Amino acid sequence: MDKPTLQARFGDAVRERRTKMGYSQDTFADAISMHRAYYSSIERGERNLTIETMGRVAVGLKLKLAELMRLADI
Repeated sequence: MDKPTLQARFGDAVRERRTKMGYSQDTFADAISMHRAYYSSIERGERNLTIETMGRVAVGLKLKLAELMRLADI
């Protein structure tokens, strides 16, 4: 079995943290001023994100980007 891509691991870590915080995808996307469809594609590992976008998501999750990347095993 192939190892999940970096994008997939990042998306999984984001989803896990978001659900622990009690946010739906829609409410979280609104909280970080991101379109819900774009945000959903991040969690599905379909986006090759910029550092700026990754940082925006991390701030919304109340994490430093380095912490979020560690959770994603990146």
